[in-house]
Amino acid sequence: MLRKFISATIAVQVLACSVTAFAEADKPAVDKVAADTPASDKATAGKSASDNAAASVTGNSATDKATDKAAAPAAAEEKITSVTVKGNHRIETAAIMQAVKVRAGELLDREKVDADIRSIFKLGYFRDVQARTEQAAAGVVLEYVVQERPIVREIKVEGAKEIKPDKVRDAVDIKPNTIYSYKDLQKGLKKVKKLYTDDGYYLAEVDGRISQRSENEVNVIISVKEGKKVLIQTISFDGNHAFPAKKLKKTMETSEEWWLSWLTGAGTYKEEELKNDVALIADLYLNNGYINVKVGEPKVDLLPDKSGLKVTIGITEGEQFKLGTIGFKGDLLENADTLNKMLKEKSGQIFSRSALRTDVYTLTDFYADKGYAFANASPLTSVHPDTRTVDIVFDMEKGSIVHIDRINISGNPKTRDKVIRRELKLAEGDLYSATAVKRSKQSVMNTGFFEEANLTTVKGSAPDKLDMNVDVKEKPTGTFSIGAGYSSLDGVIGQGSISQSNFLGLGLKATASVAIGARSKTYNLGLTDPYFLDSRWTLGGDLYRNERQYVDYTRRATGGDIKAGYPLTDTLSTFWLYKLEAKEIFNLSSALLDGIHSGTVVAPDSHSVTSAIQASLSSNTTDYHPDPTSGWINTLSIEFAGVGGTNRYLRYVTEHTYFYPVGWSTVASIRGTLGYIHGLGMEIPIDEKFYLGGIGSLRGYSPRTVCTTTPTLATTTDANGIGTSSFKYVYLGGQTEAVVSAEYTFPLLKEAGLKGVAFLDAGNSQDTVSATFSRVLASYGAGIRWLSPIGPLRLEYGIPINPRSGIDSSSGRLEFSIGTMF
Repeated sequence: MLRKFISATIAVQVLACSVTAFAEADKPAVDKVAADTPASDKATAGKSASDNAAASVTGNSATDKATDKAAAPAAAEEKITSVTVKGNHRIETAAIMQAVKVRAGELLDREKVDADIRSIFKLGYFRDVQARTEQAAAGVVLEYVVQERPIVREIKVEGAKEIKPDKVRDAVDIKPNTIYSYKDLQKGLKKVKKLYTDDGYYLAEVDGRISQRSENEVNVIISVKEGKKVLIQTISFDGNHAFPAKKLKKTMETSEEWWLSWLTGAGTYKEEELKNDVALIADLYLNNGYINVKVGEPKVDLLPDKSGLKVTIGITEGEQFKLGTIGFKGDLLENADTLNKMLKEKSGQIFSRSALRTDVYTLTDFYADKGYAFANASPLTSVHPDTRTVDIVFDMEKGSIVHIDRINISGNPKTRDKVIRRELKLAEGDLYSATAVKRSKQSVMNTGFFEEANLTTVKGSAPDKLDMNVDVKEKPTGTFSIGAGYSSLDGVIGQGSISQSNFLGLGLKATASVAIGARSKTYNLGLTDPYFLDSRWTLGGDLYRNERQYVDYTRRATGGDIKAGYPLTDTLSTFWLYKLEAKEIFNLSSALLDGIHSGTVVAPDSHSVTSAIQASLSSNTTDYHPDPTSGWINTLSIEFAGVGGTNRYLRYVTEHTYFYPVGWSTVASIRGTLGYIHGLGMEIPIDEKFYLGGIGSLRGYSPRTVCTTTPTLATTTDANGIGTSSFKYVYLGGQTEAVVSAEYTFPLLKEAGLKGVAFLDAGNSQDTVSATFSRVLASYGAGIRWLSPIGPLRLEYGIPINPRSGIDSSSGRLEFSIGTMF
């Protein structure tokens, strides 16, 4: 009986160590199991985790110590006859036994049993693991008793209104029919709390509990008390002297609450965003010479009335440093003076970390463009506190010359490889060039076929060779739409269109469209190959019929065109177009008819044919063609009508647009256009002249009314035969146009692509250059732009600065356009 009792004691003490270590990691206390008495010849670790915490391997009393001394020789004589598992219902015994190392036939070993208990617990399926022995005829039976963790059957959310319950469930990240874990629940509650905090509900309280469904099944209940939305009311700084608080706030992504916060989300407290703001503020100082600046952790306090939050950021600026000497050493491909001219930084300027980073890129790119792909420019700095200067020496390592080995393209199940390969500025076997890699990525993105394009280099077949991997992510390039739109020029437009900018995966641009509006009808069928027969030539053509009602007449044109283009360089290209169209001018306005009858206006041809050739030269240095933020677009075009047909004229147009990133994702741009047309031995058709006004040129002025005008005296007779005379204007178009537009665009909702714009327009169109510039009409205003699912939307309000009497409204005009315009 003494030996049996000693064996039981060993099992109890083994468990006392093992369960305590793991039970503390999973807080819910395990159910207590009453220990068997020695008389039953069984031993059990029938203690809860808290009971076991008071025990130890060697016992906690003099009696335990005495027992432990006697246990060693006794255990050596105990042979394990079998190893069994008890208490498991869902988990297969075989799965548990894979974690057990003790085998039948071995002698009972306290350390091995302890290791098995730990291994079983690490499986993650159990909240309690115990070991006990039972005397058998030839030794002892070792039995591992497990208590399974419950299964989560349902996750319930209570009190969630401002955030959808499904979103809360996703944040908890506990799935039905998985094993319940207290630690996972606590992690989930923190995620839910962050979810509410990031949405402005700083006071939200989140709690979690479980409800028992059955012995081994529970429901998880997430309880939320949302409270009211609390936004950041004030952001203040402590210790800033070099920069005012206003400038520091503009540097940050986090902002204070304002009246449009409901739309823009301004004032919302986001922990990660605020931490990033610390780095942004530090960058501002480091880029202005404060090399020892220290920006403290933001302190967020709830205002006493709980109406908002106050953010305080402490700053220790230090002294401002300038650049001292700039030198070079190591592998120099050019002399120091030549390299120095490439740098943005100059001696005597305020030190800037961003400028230093730019100079490092400039130098490494210079070396890489000569084939030294592994070139390294290490800036070695020496700080002189007494003179407050920083000396820089660029240590240049050129490495070896590298060539492109293979070009591998992936991620393009639809687009043919050649469509991507022809946009690359490097070919297999070429000398490596960092600039060519960057331009290749930009060119691939400018096709408009891809959401992403990543170009990376990896080791090639030899140390001096690199493979270039081009990984793209395709985006939908075909559209089919039937819908309606509206423009202030054409009124309501019903439209149907099919377009594919990557037809057959070959990069072909195909369109078939119909648009019918209150004042216009358009039908178009076209196909363009930007790389005709795999050459650099662009070739395409269109067939069209359009009809549009203008102020004084309606124009209908039926025709077609053939177009071709060829790139002279990566940014400079030529374009040619030949068009042949038959035109009709009808539905003349009463004012125009009166002018014709009085002899003040020449009657336009009701039927004519235009056969014209157009040539243009274009330069585009913008960073991203679909939505530029920097660079130039310059175009010069000449159109000659007279290659057959009945119309004879020569038109010149030059247009120049410059984009400049101002900061904070805002862009300033200015566009200038000059145009001139003159007849070749005959009158210029009225519909070919220049007309300004409206959303496309001078906003705030009536569409197509800024041009040469002629007043006519119109007489109307009422029912009593009494005539009334009044002046009306006939809009004859101008032979010269000049217009300048300056715009400043800024994001309203980045994720949705919603932008705001402020603008200033100026220009005129008359028959002579002197008349055009003798009175310049100008307007200003603001608007909203959105690339909506049905096409680009523009909502802009323009106010004339010098409105024309009887034509323009001094209060301005609302210009609105939505839907694809043909």
